[in-house]
Order: sequence, then C-alpha cells, then structure tokens
Amino acid sequence: MDEQPPTPPVADGEDHALDPRVIALHRTVGLIFAAIVTIGSFIGLGVALLTAGVPAWQRGLLAFLWLALIILLARFVYRWPVVHYRHTSYRVDTQGIQIRKGVFWRVVINVPRSRVQHTDVSQGPLERRYGLGTLVIYTAGTDHARVDLDGLEHRDAMRIREHLLPGGTSDAV
Repeated sequence: MDEQPPTPPVADGEDHALDPRVIALHRTVGLIFAAIVTIGSFIGLGVALLTAGVPAWQRGLLAFLWLALIILLARFVYRWPVVHYRHTSYRVDTQGIQIRKGVFWRVVINVPRSRVQHTDVSQGPLERRYGLGTLVIYTAGTDHARVDLDGLEHRDAMRIREHLLPGGTSDAV
C-alpha cells in the first residue's frame, strides 16, 4: 500500500510564496484584457480615421503610435505577473495570518484568528483550470474587513481556511 508523505502543518510560521501557477493565470487574464483593448481600440481608431478625413501621413503616424502602445501593453501584461509574484508572500502561524504584497506601495496585513468572522475559498473558471483558489477572510472591524489572498493552491487555501476558523470553546468575536 502506497502511503502519502505527511502533510506539513499549515501554521509553520514561515514565509511562503504564492503558487507559481499564478503567473500563468495572471498572464492569461492580462492577455484577455489586452485582446479586448486591442480589438476595441482598433475598431474605434479605424472608424475615427476613416470618417474624419485625416491626411495619409497622420493616419500612418497614428497607426504607428497605436501599434507601439499595443506592443507596450502586451509586454506589460507578460512581465508584470512575475513582478507581482516576487512581491507577494504570506505567513500562517498559531496567532493568525500575515500577508505581504505590493510592488510600489507595500502593504503588510495581519489578521489575528480572534478577529476572523468567517472565511471563504473561491475559484473562478480560470483559477479552477490552474488548480488555484482565492482565500477570502472576513474580519471584525472596519479597516481591511475583507482580506483576499489569491494565487494559492486550492488545497492549501482550504487548509488555511480551516486553520483560521475559530475552534474549541473560544469565541472569535
């Protein structure tokens, strides 16, 4: 009988990166967005140039600028998920969860278990395709009353969710 190796405890107090599949997920979402922007702007620019009676040299210049912006958008969509991935981490310990994220404006969010009202794990169709999920934590308080952590393996998100829920006789409110 094959035995599975023991699953490490979820509350190990160590910093963890997101699942690397989140890079491909964010690239897919970005490419969908870029495709919509490209098609919409192409149609809009084409209609505007054809109906406005713009000289040929200006049409060529605008088409070149449009193409340059689309190429910059595609490059951004491809590279940004890697940067976002490198600047996002989380730590779960016996006291709660700490989330670090942000490239330009860095944010550290600490959610003690005693403040957790309830938790959810959600999966959109693309997240499901990549085996990922989003942990959503609702807290007692006004600032950061809803905290999201996307890019977790679905199984890990469920384990963290279970850990953060109040257990025993303690009251989380």
